Amino acid sequence: MSDAAQPTAAEVRAAAEAVKTALDRHLAAVERRSGEEDPAVYDAFNELAAAAEAYDELLYDRYDEVTPFEIPGEDTLPPYTGPEEPSALSVLIRRDYAVAEPQRLMAQARRVEAADGEGPGVEASNTVHGALGLLFGEFEPDEIASRHKEFGLEEGDSTLWVTAADESADPGEWLEAPFEEADPERVVCRFDVSAVFDEELDDDIDDADDDGDADDDGDLPELDEDLDTNLDTDTDEDEDDEDSAGEPVRLEADR
Repeated sequence: MSDAAQPTAAEVRAAAEAVKTALDRHLAAVERRSGEEDPAVYDAFNELAAAAEAYDELLYDRYDEVTPFEIPGEDTLPPYTGPEEPSALSVLIRRDYAVAEPQRLMAQARRVEAADGEGPGVEASNTVHGALGLLFGEFEPDEIASRHKEFGLEEGDSTLWVTAADESADPGEWLEAPFEEADPERVVCRFDVSAVFDEELDDDIDDADDDGDADDDGDLPELDEDLDTNLDTDTDEDEDDEDSAGEPVRLEADR
């Protein structure tokens, strides 16, 4: 970054003061909290996170330094504000797939056509778009999720939200825009699946390996030394078991 584009020292100092102010407000909100999900605490938390992130960016741009703070992601749900005893609920599911093997996908669609007695003139299974329509029309989404590799699909991220409602919707009420009114503040629970979590786990495992006593080849040094010692001992014993003529010595009875 050029000097002209860098923030000034005064801007960095102002951002630091903003963090201090946000920190005081967050502590005050926590001290006055009315419950585990107090909206004031949530708002103060977000303000503190935003101030810390802004300061971190300016500090890096100006001085090429960073803070030890980890800014939480935007996927954190807000406090629950729905009914304490919901009389209805909605389950919102999103699953992402990549079409990894189009030929396998279309081959499975042709099997569906054959099982349904469709003639070879039907062209739906000859395109990825048509094959997807056939398969998702034939199989339940949960079955496709469990058998996705058979259909030439590769799993991506997925999420499931259970949201509370005051009353059940009327038939057909939300079909035109089924996900338009998804309210994060009414989410009772959610379940996420992502390769990001696997990468974080791999990083933790790698860090644990780096802290271990293994050498660069992954072998324990003490074990290598024991093996070398045993090999040397066995060689010495073999030499002692031969006499000067090179013939084996008769073993004693108690050996």
